[in-house]
Amino acid sequence: MAKSEKNEADAPVAEAPAAAAAPAQQSFQVEVDDTHVNAAYGNFCRVTGSPEELIIDFGLNPQPVGVPKNPIQVTQRVIVNYYTAKRLLHALSLSIQRHESVFGVLETDIQKRLKPQQQR
Repeated sequence: MAKSEKNEADAPVAEAPAAAAAPAQQSFQVEVDDTHVNAAYGNFCRVTGSPEELIIDFGLNPQPVGVPKNPIQVTQRVIVNYYTAKRLLHALSLSIQRHESVFGVLETDIQKRLKPQQQR
């Protein structure tokens, strides 16, 4: 995403002052500079945490079907507080809902996605 592009999932929501006539919310855009971002692909995710933070590890599982024979190497770790995690959950949920409304339901069980001839 270029510096001038904005994504609604990046926009925090601020509540209107309590003195306002209606309890409305207003949203605003936050400018993001991602010119120095490092992108990585992951097909594996592990979530662990403490009472204060969640630790989200991403890696590449070279054998996505069955039990991996070798350890999965974690290449990225993101540590967030629970407030950020909840905002991330909401943003991801909205994005997946939009995707599924256009392309159909995403089946996460790989066994159900395999064609009958591949299941042998």
